[in-house]
Amino acid sequence: MMKQHCGFQKVLLLLFVSLLAVIAPISLFVSRFGERQYINDISSVIPIQSTNVLRLKSTEKDVVKEMHELGRLVRNDIGQSTDGSWNETSDAGDALLHMPPVSTGTLTVMQGIPNRPTSGKATPPSKTLPTPPDKMIREMKDQVIIASAFLHLSPAINNTRLVRELKHHIRITERILSHVNKDKDLPQSVLQEQKSMEKSLEKARSIFPKCATVATKLRAMAFNKEEQLEAQNDQVKFLIQLSTRTLPRGLHCLSLQLTTKYFELPRAERDPDSKKRLEQPNLYHYAIFSNNVLACAVVVNSTISSSLDPEKIVFHIVTDDLNYPAITMWFLNHPPDRAAIEIVNMYDFKWLPSGYISIVKQLGLNDPRYSSVLNHLRFYLPQIFPNLDKILFLDHDVVVQRDLSEFWKSDLNGKVNGAVKMCKNGEPFYRLRDFVDFTNRVLTKPFDPRACIWGFGMNIFDLQQWRRLGLTSVYMMWMQQMKLMEGKENPVLRAGTLPLGQLTFYNHTLALNRRWHVFGLGFDPDVSRTDIEKAAVIHYDGNMKPWLDINIPKYKKYWNKYLNFNHRYLQQCNIHE
Repeated sequence: MMKQHCGFQKVLLLLFVSLLAVIAPISLFVSRFGERQYINDISSVIPIQSTNVLRLKSTEKDVVKEMHELGRLVRNDIGQSTDGSWNETSDAGDALLHMPPVSTGTLTVMQGIPNRPTSGKATPPSKTLPTPPDKMIREMKDQVIIASAFLHLSPAINNTRLVRELKHHIRITERILSHVNKDKDLPQSVLQEQKSMEKSLEKARSIFPKCATVATKLRAMAFNKEEQLEAQNDQVKFLIQLSTRTLPRGLHCLSLQLTTKYFELPRAERDPDSKKRLEQPNLYHYAIFSNNVLACAVVVNSTISSSLDPEKIVFHIVTDDLNYPAITMWFLNHPPDRAAIEIVNMYDFKWLPSGYISIVKQLGLNDPRYSSVLNHLRFYLPQIFPNLDKILFLDHDVVVQRDLSEFWKSDLNGKVNGAVKMCKNGEPFYRLRDFVDFTNRVLTKPFDPRACIWGFGMNIFDLQQWRRLGLTSVYMMWMQQMKLMEGKENPVLRAGTLPLGQLTFYNHTLALNRRWHVFGLGFDPDVSRTDIEKAAVIHYDGNMKPWLDINIPKYKKYWNKYLNFNHRYLQQCNIHE
C-alpha cells in the first residue's frame, strides 16, 4: 500500500514538472510580447526627440484633424467635474499606467523581464542591436516629458509632496541636460538622479489606476506644443522681416548727422544743381527707391565707376520725407562724377490715390514685406516720370559691375518689362505657384502656375507701352483684392511686391540674358564666384543685406569697395568694413 502511494506521488510530480516546462516559456513569451507592445504604444504618444521641443512629425491634413479631435476628447474626457476631481472615461490600456522604468546606464531597460541564468560555462555572445548613441540623454528627456504630463494632471494628485518631488527632479534634469550634448559629458551623479526620478514616476503611476487619461493628455500636450511652435515660427519670421527693414544704429547715426547739416544750409543751397538734364529722354535714366543713404551711395558709385559714358547718366532717387534731407545732403557733399542726380520726396506726389500710403502701411502690419511704400511706388513709374519714354529701375541692394549702355539698347519687342528670370531649366523653384495661391477664386484670369518668375532689381521699362496698356490700373486692382483679403489666413499673394509684379506684368515681360543679373547674395551662400564676377549686376536680395550684421561675409567685399570708410561721418558713427 505504501509503495503504491509513493508511486502515485512520483506520477503527480512528473506531471507538474511537465506542465511547468510547457507553461513557463509561453508565459515568458507573452510577457515580453506585452512589453514590446507597450514600447510601441508609448512611442506613438511620446516620440523620442533630440531637442527639448516636442514636435509632431506628421503634417498631413487628416493627422491635424485627428489632433483637433484629441483636443476635443481632452476637454470632454479630462474635464473637471463639479466636485473638483478629474473624470476618467475609459478602462483601456491599463498596461500603459504601469510604465516600466527607463534604463539608467547599465540597468535593465524593462523590469519584469527575468534575467538569463548564468552558469560557470562561458556562453557564446548573442547577436544584439547596437546601443544607440547618447541613449541616456534621450531617456532623461523622456523622463522629463512623462513627469510634465503627470504635473499637468496635478488636480488628480492630492499628494503635494509628490508634486514637489516631480518639479524638483524636472528642474535638476533640465539643468543637467542644458550643459551636455553627449552621454560622455554627463556627471557621475546622473545615475542616482535617474533612479530618484524613476521612483517619483512610479509613485505617480500608482495614483492612476487607468492609462486613458494620461495617454490622452500626452497627445493633447503634443498638439499644443505643435501649435505653440508654429506660432513662434511665425513670430520669428515676422521679427526677421522687421529687423531687415530697420536701420542699424550706425546708419541711423549717419542719417541724423546728415539731416542736421542739411538744415544748417541756406535754402538756396539745398538742391543739387543738375536740373537741366533731368528730363532729357535721350539720356540714361536710372530710378532708385530707397530710404538708405549708404545703399544709394553704393548704387550710384558702382554705376558710375562701371560706365563708359557717365555724363549720359541721370539718377532719380525717390525717398520719404524722413530720409530726404540726409540723402540730399550726402550727394551735395559727394556729387556723382559727371552724372546728374535728382532726389524726390514721395510725399510731393499729390496725384497718388487718396489714402494710398495708409493702405500700404496697413497691409504691412502683419507682414513687413508689404509695409514699404517705396517698394509699391515702382508701379507708378509712368506717373512719376511723365516726360520719359524709358527708364532703368535699380533696387538699392544691388552693385553694378559692368557698363549698362548695351542693356539700354535692348529691344523689348513690344513688351513693357525687360528682366532676368530667377529659375533655371529643370528646377521646380521660383515658379508662380510659389508666390500665388491658385486655389483662391479671386484668380479668374488664366495664369500658368508653372511659369518662371522674373526678378525685380534691374529692370528696363518701356514707359510709353506701359501707359498704353494701363498696367498701373492692373496693379491697383490687385492691391484692392489684397485689401479685401486682409486678415485672411491664406493670402492670395505672398512675399511682398514680387507677386504683384508677376501678375501685373504677366505676358508683358521679355526674358533677358542671365549674365545681366545674378540673384541670391542676400540668402544663398553657394552662389558661384564665377557667376558673381561675370555678372553686370549682383543683387543682395533676401534678408542678409550687406549693411546689416547678418550679412554673408564673403559677399560683402563686392559692396564695400564702393564706399570710403575713412569718411569722418562713417568713422564717427562706427561704420566699418
